Amino acid sequence: MSVSPRNSLSAPEIVAPDGGLAPSTPSGPLGGATTTASEPASEAASETARTASGTFSAVDESGTGATPRHAADLIVFGGTGDLSMRKLIPALYHCDRDGRLADETRIIAMSRGGLTDADFRGKVDAEARPVPEGEDDEGWQRFLRRLHHVSVDVGGSDRSGWGALSRLLAGYEDRDRVFYLASPPMTFGPFCREAHEAGLVTPRSRVVLEKPLGRDLASAQAINDEVGAIFDERQIFRIDHYLGKETVQNLLVLRFANAFLEPVWNSLWIDHVQITVAETVGTPGRRGYYDHAGALRDMVQNHLLQLLCLVAMEPPSRNDRESIRDEKVKVLQSLRPIVGSEVDRFTVRGQYAAGDDVPSYLDEPASTPPTEISRRVETYAAIRAEVKNWRWAGVPFYLRTGKRMPSRRSEIVVQFKDVPHAIFPGATPNRLVLRLQPSEGIHLLLMAKEPGAGEVALRPVPLSLSFAETFQSRVPDAYERLLMDVLAGNPTLFMRRDEVEAAWRWIDPIIETWEGSAALPEPYPAGTAGPAGARELLARSGRTWHEEDL
Repeated sequence: MSVSPRNSLSAPEIVAPDGGLAPSTPSGPLGGATTTASEPASEAASETARTASGTFSAVDESGTGATPRHAADLIVFGGTGDLSMRKLIPALYHCDRDGRLADETRIIAMSRGGLTDADFRGKVDAEARPVPEGEDDEGWQRFLRRLHHVSVDVGGSDRSGWGALSRLLAGYEDRDRVFYLASPPMTFGPFCREAHEAGLVTPRSRVVLEKPLGRDLASAQAINDEVGAIFDERQIFRIDHYLGKETVQNLLVLRFANAFLEPVWNSLWIDHVQITVAETVGTPGRRGYYDHAGALRDMVQNHLLQLLCLVAMEPPSRNDRESIRDEKVKVLQSLRPIVGSEVDRFTVRGQYAAGDDVPSYLDEPASTPPTEISRRVETYAAIRAEVKNWRWAGVPFYLRTGKRMPSRRSEIVVQFKDVPHAIFPGATPNRLVLRLQPSEGIHLLLMAKEPGAGEVALRPVPLSLSFAETFQSRVPDAYERLLMDVLAGNPTLFMRRDEVEAAWRWIDPIIETWEGSAALPEPYPAGTAGPAGARELLARSGRTWHEEDL
């Protein structure tokens, strides 16, 4: 079945699984449903909200992804690649084991590998099995039977692979059809165009785009235009796996389902916010990619800005698909631009040098020798950002991310101000720490008196919530949640076009200044906490980075 290309902001008919029109009652990430669409943040967002306010598949209205879905075909382009084998296949297996995939759902890998179904299943069994042999063997074999492989040369002259995929999908046009592009962004447009030309894009189709979406605003807009010529905005799911993490979900609950935080969630009581994504790994074998990405494009433009939005956003009027995304866009539009000489004042970039038994970035194993671009790319980035609105005026948001750091840690630290009048010596300000990895949880540091007679001695004591310990269950991987939301047609945790482009508008001046500067990134030894300039970024205002293990 062939469909004509569509404008990305058009409003096509929304089809339900039974062939009729789907209800326009959306569900949000925290459950529940609403009957009205959200107020748009802009004219473009208004049209997006209208096209995305309904669903074109059977949706689990609880928003939890806990109930089985109707049958779907999930086609993964790049299905034999690292992301698929390391993340997508294990996540889909766990969804299957938990009963969240319908019996007829198929997973179809696309690659140039020339593999048969049996070859691909053998590769998955050898390289991607998420549980030890002997554990859930029956479930694993059932999952393997869902897997298929089709060889397709996207962008090449041989179109026979599209014919093979068309034959595999023939007769299943009534199913939801999800194209997951686990491939470089340069392939997004050609893939969508060739899938349309092969007649595979149906009204029940969706496409998932992995980050990074472009290298700057212009390239992101070009990709959005190419994909939007084939798929409607409601069918496009731009994924950021950080939004599927349990702690991120609980940030929304913590803020909007508890009354005690809202009165102090503003510049009157909060001194500053720190958002950290630190990695111990370097870039062995990936320098070719990282030379043209760097920490700013690879992590800040998507992951860190998404976390900033969830901390800073206003309470949405409703828990529906568009209200939350509208509020996130408003935060991005409120970010104070960092331009010209301010880039040197409010940003820091670094590149890891050799450490203990660890090579420098330039000496990492790679298929090509380092170039001038390699010398200039940042493996560490820190930024002092400000949200210019009434709630956050004067509160700095410190963002940092780096490779070859001392420990793997992703966290949000909300640092409260000192008490107005201190009567106890040694008191330190309260902190709220939301740990995304390695062990997801929430920690509120309060001042408490140490037991004992004599002088009052204070120390900060955490009130801690560990998800694994409290709920006595496996914490699902972020991709499990997001994959189930894609299959349910729920876009709440995915980025809208105006959201992606607003992030690039803020990042682009920093990139342009860095790339136009004669200065090189500040070196820092591998295994340390980053360049000295990052510490100075906070020290100028008497602050320090949060480094404690809780």
